[in-house]
Amino acid sequence: MLTLRMVLPSIIRFLHIPMILDRTIAPDFQLIDSIQLPMALSKKLANGNRLHIVNIGEQPVVRLECIFDAGTWYESQDNAAYFAIKMLMEGTINRSYGQISDAFERIGAFTEMSTGSDRVGIVVYCLSRFLPEVTEIISDLIQNAIIPEKELEDVKNITLQNLRVNLEKTGYQAAVAFKAALFGANHPYGKSHLEAKIVAVGVEEVRSHYQSFIKNGAFTVFIAGQISELEVELIAKTLGGLEINPIQNKVLHPIEVNYASKKILVEKQDSLQSTIRIGRILFTRKHPDYFAMLVTNEILGGYFGSRLMKNIREEKGLTYGISSHMVSQANAGYFMIGADVKKEFTQQTIDEIHKEIKRLQTELVSEDELQTVKNFMAGEMAGSLNTAFEVADRRKTIILDNLPTDFYDQYVAKIRATSAEQVMEMANKYLKAEDMVEVVAGGK
Repeated sequence: MLTLRMVLPSIIRFLHIPMILDRTIAPDFQLIDSIQLPMALSKKLANGNRLHIVNIGEQPVVRLECIFDAGTWYESQDNAAYFAIKMLMEGTINRSYGQISDAFERIGAFTEMSTGSDRVGIVVYCLSRFLPEVTEIISDLIQNAIIPEKELEDVKNITLQNLRVNLEKTGYQAAVAFKAALFGANHPYGKSHLEAKIVAVGVEEVRSHYQSFIKNGAFTVFIAGQISELEVELIAKTLGGLEINPIQNKVLHPIEVNYASKKILVEKQDSLQSTIRIGRILFTRKHPDYFAMLVTNEILGGYFGSRLMKNIREEKGLTYGISSHMVSQANAGYFMIGADVKKEFTQQTIDEIHKEIKRLQTELVSEDELQTVKNFMAGEMAGSLNTAFEVADRRKTIILDNLPTDFYDQYVAKIRATSAEQVMEMANKYLKAEDMVEVVAGGK
């Protein structure tokens, strides 16, 4: 005989009646103590380039990347690196721009030309079965781009239009001034788009950069997703069969630190808000203080429950959002605090930022707060490895930055090993007001 207790769950599901939860009882949870990042299979291709394979996923989708050491760091003319990679899609000796676009569109592939200070890259997302077409087109782009002069002028004009729009934003102006203050306006890490320099770069400079660092340059291939041995052999045959003649000389750009204690104001009279950037040059992921400083940054402004957010957003309502970041590049890193505020709140916000830094320098973080931050960081890392592409991004960081293969496997352990005393030490060592630059765009 059926009783009400036996049939009640089925009735609730059928009627979509919500179950009443006892919210005084916390749900079960388990601390994350370690993360095992799936390995990438690495293979040396016939032309000396390396292929790295992350074979994960249940769907027949892949991401193929060709990464070149050909960023701003390597250019002899400002903006040559940017336009060299952007112009690959504009035509080859075998295909026009329209034919290239139609070929990718026909197979439903998404293509992106990535640019940066250290590297540039070709990125394509597609179904696995279309890799033969994709690798053939990419090989053509790398080896046979013609960089037509008229199309270059069109791309330059689009870049100029975007620049003029960005120059109306205090966030963009602050970012430009901040990086120029840290590294110098002519250093690869401090450069930004300037109208005069965009106009000045010519087709021959762009072609020269392409010839030296893309057509003849060594590159690293990453493929992630559902991949068979046949597809690996295909990539080895096509991209591994390209003839390259890379430049062996290492390009050096010394960093001269002379920004400490500077206060820079980029005025914009009609702006109702100001953008704040405060920070300094720091270090890369290889530095022994990297993980302890990562925890310190998280406490200060690295997540929504950080001290800067609680004080400046939640308690005082001076901004919608404020955060701090550690940025690591191939040859240097930097620390930055950023916020957008109403003009009249600018100085008060800056004062509160320094107040929170001072607290970290003089008061030990409580065990509860430290544990909360460590749990958040461990969970965030675990949650960032759900797809083959996310795993590949972590492996790409390890490979390109020449980090230990177990760098992310050790991540949680090193985060959890950071003590309150180390946090105070990091704050005193790296967050001194006199060691940082302060940039305000908009006005005070």
